[in-house]
Amino acid sequence: MEKPYDLLVIGAGPGGYVAAIRAAKAGLKTAIIEKDRSGGTCLNRGCIPTKAMIHAGETYRGAKEADRFGVSAGSVSYDYGQICRYRQETVDALVGGVDQLLTGNGVEVVRGTGQLQSPEGDRNIVTVNQEDEQVLRLEGKNVILATGSVPAVLPIPGADLPGVVTSDGLFALEHAPESLLIIGGGVIGMEFASVYSDLGIPVTVVEALPRILDNFDKEISRNLQMILKKRGVTIHTGAKVGEILPAADGTGLTVAFEVKEKPQEASAQYVLMAAGRRPFLEGVASEGVDLEMNGRFVAVDEKLQTNIPGVYAIGDITGGMQLAHQASAQGTFVAEYLAKEAPDQDLDLIPACVYTDPEIASVGLTEDRAKEEGREIVAGKFIMSANGRSLISGEERGFVKVIASPDNGEILGAQMMCARATDMIGEFTTALANRLTAKDMLRGVRAHPTYNEGIAEALEDLVGESTHTMPRRRR
Repeated sequence: MEKPYDLLVIGAGPGGYVAAIRAAKAGLKTAIIEKDRSGGTCLNRGCIPTKAMIHAGETYRGAKEADRFGVSAGSVSYDYGQICRYRQETVDALVGGVDQLLTGNGVEVVRGTGQLQSPEGDRNIVTVNQEDEQVLRLEGKNVILATGSVPAVLPIPGADLPGVVTSDGLFALEHAPESLLIIGGGVIGMEFASVYSDLGIPVTVVEALPRILDNFDKEISRNLQMILKKRGVTIHTGAKVGEILPAADGTGLTVAFEVKEKPQEASAQYVLMAAGRRPFLEGVASEGVDLEMNGRFVAVDEKLQTNIPGVYAIGDITGGMQLAHQASAQGTFVAEYLAKEAPDQDLDLIPACVYTDPEIASVGLTEDRAKEEGREIVAGKFIMSANGRSLISGEERGFVKVIASPDNGEILGAQMMCARATDMIGEFTTALANRLTAKDMLRGVRAHPTYNEGIAEALEDLVGESTHTMPRRRR
């Protein structure tokens, strides 16, 4: 009998394919099972295509507003079909790159739907149903479940009407919506609101919670709402959706909702369900497999192992922040652990990013959370309107905020709302992972003029040495 695999991975998303590659690099005999294209939701229907759309929208809006920089762009228009082709070309290039990496590192790629079966002795069994109705039986010492998530659909009357779409359905449109109503003011909703408002399409957002991006710093939520309203986005918060109906004029849809018990309604050609994602676990384990659950998610221990020996779970199916880079970090962690290497990533330090304009990024403790927990902190802040690069590029309402311990200045968290925030948040993630203080971070000199200088200014404000911030008034 052929030697069993050291590792079988079900799902080739950003968690699964990274785990497979890292395991193969460490010398483990590895196979990955995927029923669709490599890259999972992130590359094919999530992170990458969304950011491609955001880039196209920002480019169009930037061209329309070029006069303020002394540049005349003439008549500016866009071809939605070409935007979609550009988006798909970007996706295809990255998916092809993942396939090459898997093959180049000796990972066996098995196409089909993988299902975990009951273990046999010290071996775990995975069956693979392929398109030609052939069923493969694979044996592995270890298995990683990395099947990701799918868009959640709220149980709202009318949610099954034509024109009500998830992010997957919105990407499938070959024409630009005439108007869009988004149910959900979280990360997904705000990024799509940014895309389509940049393209000049009327956008309405209906959010049940008191503010958009409710899990971010209040100042971030408030500023983003003001910026989007300035760009023409209508936002209703604290709104309880009752039902979705065909519009009275026969075109589009109407969403009925209540704000402070007052009935309201809004109409659009399409309604986007952007109320989060749910773990995809349909058929992942056979009926005889007693996989322990934690609510809707797979329960795992500190090593990301399930209740079944040798079976691990990573990514969106384990809950948490449901981010591609979290899944990748977890995949790396498990692969290194199985290879008898000491995993060195701190899985509790996962930055959160929103690719609106301005970008938003956060890691670690926020002022709001510190107050809730009764923790003493000190905070430093720099308003990016005083940053040279921000002035040059005409950025709006940006800031960098740093949270630290009052005892020794150790960095506890950071929140950023400015150009390149998603690129710069890594500096704070590294600081948190290494327990650096504000003084430690200030040892390095940051180039001028850069957006990155805003980090130094916020750190200087934290320790009372800010150069480009007006002195606080003495009482």
